[in-house]
Amino acid sequence: MSSARVLVVDDEPEILRTLRLVLTGNSFSVVVAENGEQALEEISRRLPDLILLDLMLPGIDGLEVIRQVRARSTVPIIVLSARGEELTKVQALELGADDYISKPFGAKELIARVRVALRHAVGVLNAPAVQIGELRIDFEGRTISRDGGEIALTPKENAVLMYLVGNAGRVLTHRAILREVWGPEYTGELQYLRNIIGTLRRKLERDPANPVYLVTELGAGYRFRALTG
Repeated sequence: MSSARVLVVDDEPEILRTLRLVLTGNSFSVVVAENGEQALEEISRRLPDLILLDLMLPGIDGLEVIRQVRARSTVPIIVLSARGEELTKVQALELGADDYISKPFGAKELIARVRVALRHAVGVLNAPAVQIGELRIDFEGRTISRDGGEIALTPKENAVLMYLVGNAGRVLTHRAILREVWGPEYTGELQYLRNIIGTLRRKLERDPANPVYLVTELGAGYRFRALTG
C-alpha cells in the first residue's frame, strides 16, 4: 500500500508541491497534473492506484474527470474541496468520488484518508466478518455484536448499517443511502434516514451525542469511520 501510485490533480503549484512532499514522504509514488486534460492523459497512459482531485480546474473540470474515470474504472478518488464548494462536493460524491478532504488540510488527515481508500479498494474491509473498534460485523449473517452480545436491529436499520460498513471510510451521500435502502423514489425523504441514524447511534455508540462510528459529514451525508489502524 505504501508504494501505491497516486495521481494528484490541482492547478495550484503550491498545493501540488505540498501534496508531492507529503505523499513521497510517506513512500507513495506521485504523478501530478495541472488540469483535467493532463489528468485524463495520465490515466490513459497508466491507471493510478488512487486519484487526489481538485474540482475547480481550468478546461475539463473535476466533475467531468470523475465522470470519465468512473466510465472505465473504480480507482479510488478523493476530492480536494475548498470552502464554498459544498454543492459541487456532493455532486462529486454522487458521481462516484470515494471521499473528500477540505482545504486547508493536515498531512496526517490526508495520509489517513488515502490509506483508508486504498484499503477499501483492495477489499480489506470486505471480508465475511470484520472487527471495527469494539464492534464485530458479520456480513454473511448480517448481524452486529459488541463484547460478544448481538445488537438487535430492525431490517431497515440493518440495511443502512451494512451499506455504511460495507463502504467504511467513504462518505455516502444522503441520496445514495436513501436510494440504496429505500429505493430511487425516496431520495428526498431525508427524515427517514435521520431517524434511522439516530436510532443506530443509540444502539451502537457509547455516547450517541459524540459518535465514534456513525459520523455526520455536514451537507453531504454520513461516514462509517473505519477504526482499523
